[in-house]
Amino acid sequence: MLSYWEKKNFLKYDLVVVGGGIVGLSTAIQFKTLNPDSSVMVLERGIFPSGASTKNAGFACFGSLTEILDDLEVLPKEEVLSLVERRYKGLLAIRQYFGDSKLDYRPSGGFELITPKELSQLDHLKSVNDLLQPIFKKDVFSLLKDHRDYKFGPLVNEIVKNDFEGELDSGKFLNSLWEKCSDLKVKILTGVHVDQIDTDEKKVFIKDSYMAFSLVFQAKKIAICTNAFTKTLFPQQDIKPGRGLVLVTKILPFEVSWKGSFHYDKGYVYFRNIDNRLLLGGGRNMDFEGENTTEFGINPIIRSYLLSVINEIIFPGFSTEIEMEWSGIMAFGPDKRPIVVMEKPGVGLAVRLGGMGVAIGWQTAGELVNLLQKV
Repeated sequence: MLSYWEKKNFLKYDLVVVGGGIVGLSTAIQFKTLNPDSSVMVLERGIFPSGASTKNAGFACFGSLTEILDDLEVLPKEEVLSLVERRYKGLLAIRQYFGDSKLDYRPSGGFELITPKELSQLDHLKSVNDLLQPIFKKDVFSLLKDHRDYKFGPLVNEIVKNDFEGELDSGKFLNSLWEKCSDLKVKILTGVHVDQIDTDEKKVFIKDSYMAFSLVFQAKKIAICTNAFTKTLFPQQDIKPGRGLVLVTKILPFEVSWKGSFHYDKGYVYFRNIDNRLLLGGGRNMDFEGENTTEFGINPIIRSYLLSVINEIIFPGFSTEIEMEWSGIMAFGPDKRPIVVMEKPGVGLAVRLGGMGVAIGWQTAGELVNLLQKV
């Protein structure tokens, strides 16, 4: 049973945010900034964010050349341009808001390894640069003249560079979000399992294994920021979960000279040098069906593929040892546009980030807050 004080002080809020990852915390911050006298509660089911907010690779990117070309296969040019702009402006916004030092942001550039499978894509480099000109005012993609200096495997024919991308520390990003929530007096509860949402009455029902009864939070407005886990609450949404594997090697016995965010296999594989370790992730395209899950775990097919990328592409002829591995859960749809909609008056969703939560999370949260403000 709840006490008088608990019922009086802890159950009613102006805004309840379901999901305490990048989007959820960004939503809380931006809403509270616009409404400083409001009461805001964030509910997160894990001790740390449950999806991919602290389990990603820390890429501050908006799309490699081949990824953008893939997007152009399913979306009109105007939509692709808008998507890239949202991602890029999202990265600029978090850098401006928190500062590069707080995020450990490094403008080291983005790089895409081109093999014989992707060589024909280089024919479109100029047209993609022309498409992106209104956003960046200069060419985004260019070919490295000294790509052999990187000593990647013989299958790497070219490397495409992007000067507008970088890398950051995902943990420091989340710490910055937590600290800002604290400054704004946004409350955060972790270990909270949301069992049901009454969108008409704006009630959030909590399932607690330690109690014989359910808690019910009453809100004036509700923001759903649960990304891949949204279908448990709103099964009608067109969302597919996508698990992603990340590996980190032990400190390498040789000095790695290159820095930056590297893409391979049309962006499905990504890697970077952190503290002279290799961080490598992705490979979801090796088993889309197996990775269409909200269960954390290691897919042996994908792990084997990523190890082959290390041995054949990144460090050919060298032996490396994996020290850490983990998985994160992302959300995808028929295209890479996020879902930002009002489910009911006062109840909005900002979900399906398409694996671009670092870049587009803050921007997507702002779009949701704008909708909530109109109610």
